[in-house]
Amino acid sequence: MSVLIYLIPIALLLGLIGLGAFVWSLKSNQYDDLDGAAQRILIDDDENASNN
Repeated sequence: MSVLIYLIPIALLLGLIGLGAFVWSLKSNQYDDLDGAAQRILIDDDENASNN
């Protein structure tokens, strides 16, 4: 039981760090262009290079 005295604050700290990283990513506009990233992975670089 005494191990819970250490594990609960550690779990809360790790949860707060994760929440802080998520909030930081929202504020730094990491999720603004989700469609562009999804389309960019489908573009074939070799096809574009041969057309130029």
